[in-house]
Amino acid sequence: MGRAAFRANAGESQPASQPGKGPKAAPGARTPSPNQARRRWKSPHETWINMDVGRCPWLWFLLATLGHPVGAQEHIDWETERFDGWYNNLVYHKHNSAGSVFSRLLPAAYADGVFQALQEPHVPNARRLSDVVAQGQSGYPAQGNRTVLGVFFGFHVLGEILETYKPSCPAEFLNLPIPKGDPVFDPSGSGDVVLPFQRMQWAPETGQSPNAPREQVNGVTGWLDGSAIYGPSHSWCDSLRDFSEGKLLSGEDGAFPKQTRATSLMWKALDPATRQSGAQGLFDFGNAKGNENPFLQAVGIVWFRYHNYWAKKLATTYSWSDELLFQHARKQVIAVYQNIVLYEWLPAFLRKKTITPYNGYKQHVDARISPEFVAASALFLGTMAPSGVYKRNSTCDIQKVVNINGSLSPALRLCNSYWSRENPNLKTARDVDELLLGMSSQIAEQEDNIVVDDLRDYWYGTVKYSRMDFVASWIQRARDLGLSTYNKVREFFNLKPAKEWQEIVQGNQTLLEEVSALYGNNTGRLEMLIGGLLEPNATLFHTIIEDQFLRLRDGDRFWFENTKNCLFSDKDIQEIRNTTFSVVLEAVTSMGSGKLQKNVFQAKDGEGCPPLVPVNPQELPPCVSLTILDYFAGSAAGFGVLIAALCCFPLVSLFVAWVVAVFRRRSFRKLQKKHNPSVKAEVNAEGIQGGRPRMAHPKTTSSLVYLQLHEDGAIKVLDSNLAVLRSIALKSHQPLETIFFSFVVFLQVLMFNGEAECRDFIGQLKVHLERSHLALQISEMKEQQLLQKAVTKKQRTDLLEIFFRQSFAKVLDIDRLDAGELGMGASQKVKEALKSELSRAEFADALGLKPQSVFVESMFSLADKDGNGYLSFREFMDILVVFMKGSPQDKSRLMFKMYDIDGNGFLSKDEFFRMLRSFTEISYNCLSGTQTEQVLESLFKEAGFEDKQELTWEDFHYMLRDHHNELRCTQLYLKGVSDKYRQNMNNQVSFIYKDKDNSLPCSFPLHRQRETPLILNGAVTPEEGHGPELRKRPGKRPSFPPANLYTEARRERYPRGRIRQKIQQFKRFIENYRRHIICVMIVSAITAGVFAERAYFYGFPSSPKGIGETTFVGIIVSRGAAASISFLYSFILLTMCRNFITFLRETFFNRYIPFDSAVDFHRWIATAALIFSVLHTLGHVVNVYIFSVTPLSILACLFSHVFINDGSQVPPKYYWWFFETVPGMTGVLLLVVLAIMYVFATHHFRRISFRGFWITHHLYVILYILTIIHGSYALIQQPRFYIYFIVPALLYGADKLISLSRKKVEISVLKAELLPSGVTNLQFQRPPDFEYRSGQWVRIACLSLGTNEYHPFTLTSAPHEDMLSLHIRAAGPWTTLLRELYSPESIAEIGKYPKLYLDGPFGEGHQEWNKFEVSVLVGGGIGVTPFASILKDLVFKSSVGSRILCKKIYFIWVTRTQRQFEWLADIIREVEENDKRDLVSVHIYITQLAEKFDLRTTMLYICERHFQKVLNKSLFTGLRSITHFGRPPFFPFFCSLQEVHPEVKKIGVFSCGPPGMTKNVEKACQKINKHDQTYFVHHYENF
Repeated sequence: MGRAAFRANAGESQPASQPGKGPKAAPGARTPSPNQARRRWKSPHETWINMDVGRCPWLWFLLATLGHPVGAQEHIDWETERFDGWYNNLVYHKHNSAGSVFSRLLPAAYADGVFQALQEPHVPNARRLSDVVAQGQSGYPAQGNRTVLGVFFGFHVLGEILETYKPSCPAEFLNLPIPKGDPVFDPSGSGDVVLPFQRMQWAPETGQSPNAPREQVNGVTGWLDGSAIYGPSHSWCDSLRDFSEGKLLSGEDGAFPKQTRATSLMWKALDPATRQSGAQGLFDFGNAKGNENPFLQAVGIVWFRYHNYWAKKLATTYSWSDELLFQHARKQVIAVYQNIVLYEWLPAFLRKKTITPYNGYKQHVDARISPEFVAASALFLGTMAPSGVYKRNSTCDIQKVVNINGSLSPALRLCNSYWSRENPNLKTARDVDELLLGMSSQIAEQEDNIVVDDLRDYWYGTVKYSRMDFVASWIQRARDLGLSTYNKVREFFNLKPAKEWQEIVQGNQTLLEEVSALYGNNTGRLEMLIGGLLEPNATLFHTIIEDQFLRLRDGDRFWFENTKNCLFSDKDIQEIRNTTFSVVLEAVTSMGSGKLQKNVFQAKDGEGCPPLVPVNPQELPPCVSLTILDYFAGSAAGFGVLIAALCCFPLVSLFVAWVVAVFRRRSFRKLQKKHNPSVKAEVNAEGIQGGRPRMAHPKTTSSLVYLQLHEDGAIKVLDSNLAVLRSIALKSHQPLETIFFSFVVFLQVLMFNGEAECRDFIGQLKVHLERSHLALQISEMKEQQLLQKAVTKKQRTDLLEIFFRQSFAKVLDIDRLDAGELGMGASQKVKEALKSELSRAEFADALGLKPQSVFVESMFSLADKDGNGYLSFREFMDILVVFMKGSPQDKSRLMFKMYDIDGNGFLSKDEFFRMLRSFTEISYNCLSGTQTEQVLESLFKEAGFEDKQELTWEDFHYMLRDHHNELRCTQLYLKGVSDKYRQNMNNQVSFIYKDKDNSLPCSFPLHRQRETPLILNGAVTPEEGHGPELRKRPGKRPSFPPANLYTEARRERYPRGRIRQKIQQFKRFIENYRRHIICVMIVSAITAGVFAERAYFYGFPSSPKGIGETTFVGIIVSRGAAASISFLYSFILLTMCRNFITFLRETFFNRYIPFDSAVDFHRWIATAALIFSVLHTLGHVVNVYIFSVTPLSILACLFSHVFINDGSQVPPKYYWWFFETVPGMTGVLLLVVLAIMYVFATHHFRRISFRGFWITHHLYVILYILTIIHGSYALIQQPRFYIYFIVPALLYGADKLISLSRKKVEISVLKAELLPSGVTNLQFQRPPDFEYRSGQWVRIACLSLGTNEYHPFTLTSAPHEDMLSLHIRAAGPWTTLLRELYSPESIAEIGKYPKLYLDGPFGEGHQEWNKFEVSVLVGGGIGVTPFASILKDLVFKSSVGSRILCKKIYFIWVTRTQRQFEWLADIIREVEENDKRDLVSVHIYITQLAEKFDLRTTMLYICERHFQKVLNKSLFTGLRSITHFGRPPFFPFFCSLQEVHPEVKKIGVFSCGPPGMTKNVEKACQKINKHDQTYFVHHYENF
């Protein structure tokens, strides 16, 4: 007890205890008799306890002693009452405390017995009941002349002990449908008007079962303890105090309380008349709704003044502290307030002379507020509220008041005074006094069933509606409270129930009949409020009200008349009993004596000012009609612009990335020009040079050209690079005008800088033509006509396309439609095309060669039979027929004639040399002059013609005797011609053979897929060896690889049935990617699981806040996506723990986790995270919109720590959510960061600007910081990101620390060498304890370049070597600058090699090459670097006798030219020399050779085969490795390995190079793995 008293005295807030639960009854506790307590409905779990503390005076002393710290309250010798009402009853501590539940007199009458309120059709429509029962003529005076002051004093008392305005959380609505055509709420007759009505707050532990039905919560204390004056909590009281002389804080005018603030708990509802909102003009009271109307404000101001009156009075008498003065004044004010309520106001309004005398404190009395009292008292007072209230001055004259429209009226209109701000009629203290005088002398409305329209039609509304029906809303509130029926309540209070309608005494029988009809003529269904209104003397309402106040008095331990609480002496009590409200008013107002009657709640003639009858509403201004608020009005455009701006973040980032890319390209070009300056040749005109005009056309841009006038009459047109565009041979028998017309058509139009330049050109042209005995005829025409006759490039291209189509159609007899015959309308174009002639430049362009090429010159000269410099359709057909349908003899004869320059029928060695040199032009002169001469001598010697200086055609054809098959398949490749016009496009000479006799007819296609490249190979002859190896070592073994290299597998064939194929394909797919599939499935399952869990939590179980009912779609999407993002953003860190991945690769985890795909997994997770981020954003966009149109009362439930339900209902605008909240602002910043990171991380921009990628990707630090802040605000839920983030963050941090420990160490470069093809070889010191495996990679940085960015490169050194080496190709700005930094010039200037920073090594799939018996290494371009290390490592281990699983390696090197990576040739040569056990088989593919099968590649193929056969090495590389032309056929290659190694179940394929090549390797592996044969495991390198 002492502890409880101490808490009470300290004024601390206590934790809410469950209603109806307290200490258990002590043994022998007696039950109260009927004389001691009113009958009440009790819960079966409730026990009565009798502890008469008043009989133990020593206990009071103990409570007082323990309850007050020494010195703090030394003059307070009583137990101060807590502000929150706790511990008033020492048995049930929470009874009537703020936040306690109401106490039902009767069981709850809910539709389901638990919480669902009765609604139509079980009960009538509330608005219809209001129309029937409460509508009627008003203006009749109240019985007993009860005053308006008493009515609003009663509302003040209700605010003291009741709080019914606080809505439930989560929000529940008991909306009020409006009957169609209602003149106030539905004047348009739409029939769909529904007034929102929120249910009261209830105790969460109730409403779960019929045994525990819903119990509503009272937000304030239920005691008459002055909470309407001081507030229902200690903190609220502190906000009202001045803390000076014990006073309450006043405003600028000491007669008024201080103005409220926007953050205070005062109710700030919207003014329905003026639509004003905010805190301005409102005062701070203990009652949150004390500013509801000016009349309630006036009563609150009285009690504010009265407290300060007593504080001042005590301060003048005693020199007490502020706290002591405040507590003494508060005690006195509460006692006077209790006396006035019980002994003055209550008898007056119950029309009783006296109230039952006080017989002392009874702790067993349940003084809690009953729901029946809540509804009955409010509606009882509402029937007496007037339409207007007078103001009277000190002479009792009625004062005019200013209306909202500026007009004057005799009284303040109630309907236009709700929540008025800065009312002009209450500016001064005198205005308040005049209003109080008018209220005390004005008679209230009659206590009947009629309610004035100011309440019934124009009460202030909630949510979006500015008006509400007072009566209908309280009918709905009674249903929300679950009140019992009228008859049951009467029975409870021992009143006779009305079994028949006639038993209800009501003078208006029509009204009774209408109500009877609404309730189905069943009095048992009649609701309590309606029945109480129908009673003419309000017997039921009076009984309920009196019962409640008597219980409040008798059960209040701090009641002023309780002498046992030591609050007041008998003398003090008597003085308090003699204090009336009139005395209070006289003390705090300027009213003189005689202006107020003794009982201000009843007007009497002869006392005070003469009584005034109720105001006639017709004399007052009309009520402002209903308005419906649109919370989103004016925000739609801004909201749309904001969403569009958010969507533009990626576009802006893309634009920035594009700008960066442009500058990077520009700077890189400058850097390239700096290292590779181009020298532009000057024009060397043969004969007369004719200026520099421009070719132009109205639809095309002009370009600078050069004209050369040759002595032989030819005119050549050269572009700015001096390449021949056109060549016209003029003959003396041709009219120049026609020639000039052809010239114009062919050259388009020449435009000069002026007429002088044009005349000069024509003059020189005349002189030149005269020398050639040609005449010049000039035709004048307008520029527009000339331009219309010119031919554009596009038109010329279309003509050439028809030209080639018709040519192939004639030769191959293709259908006319396929040949481009487009119908009658196109016949003119076909004729025009067939009359056209090909120039040498166009012919060279069709062959994909330069016009000055020897091959072009030789073939063009041979085909141009008339020597006019053009090929006609017939001339082109003659040459095409030979290639498409000619025999090997015809093709060899054609080749012979092409290079028989002097036409003497012999091919000299010089002409043969010229022929070979023309073939090497397509490979950028891959053979030097010496090599060409060596091939020439070898061919002559092999054929037995070493003594001959000239060859006849028969001799030449004899030299090609072994290659008839290749000549038969040779065609003429024309660029741009569709594949369907190539008869033998699929026929290729290759080292792939299926038949042992090597007969390969042209009609037999080796592979028919379009994407299969054309392969030329000179590595197989049918005459030599049949070994199982892919190739035989030259030298000791047969000098040429065997035939039958690629044969059809003899193992189990692939099932032919479609279903079986699909099943087998699916099985192979699962086998190939089982680790990937399992990991993806696990991560996807976790992602989906956390998404579903959060979505379900907020969407379906209905969280306590009820946010799912407010924004269902938005919340489940945003919360689910947030959970998925939290997981993905955390898990993605693990994919970047390179050191841990490298370590785990060597453990058993590698069997279950595909560490090789860490980067791909990183991209996949990042993509998924981006998708969920977009979903999260979209969800919040929906949420923001819904929150922007959701009333504040609901938002206060959803975000109780952010919003306070102050009645304003207006939600914050959309921009508040985005830019004025921590989650909103951080969310916008996160979108910006994500847009930047993802755009710069795309493959395109990463290649263009790696530095941009490097910098922007380090924004991940900001990303995680913003993510943590974003969720830490706990706007919707408590932070959960740390659940997913902590472990990955710790691992990633440890991994970064490992890398940082290495990055601090400088590595000395020992050797730097600039190799061909832009490759830089760096050899540097191997750090101590630096252990790595072949195929691993490192990251290096060079601070000498002015940046600390790290770039990944594969080590080309082997693990057994003492130094580390890298081969770096200058492919971008950083690598180019690095090459320049280590150039001899820079090193000579610096004096030493700049040092490097090393990070690594890091594991990659290539390091697993030794885990397979057979491995295939595929390197493209600079991607061969990991294989250099692997090849050297393999040879070293085999030479020292190390036991390794790998028995055979096939190395495929794909390079554009043999000179591109000459440095690797040295490594391969070293491997060939050291490979004594024939472990390595090397195949080199040169892809820059024309991917077509014509005379040039055929002859190169023949030369390569001859060179391999004779000299045992490749003509192009000088290696013993096999050299092929074109791109490698991976699928046939892998098929052959199945036959060569039938015992091997798994073959490892390791590729590194351009993405296109890696993709082709992957496709080949996937395709061959569909078969139930050897399984190919593909690994590819990523950084």
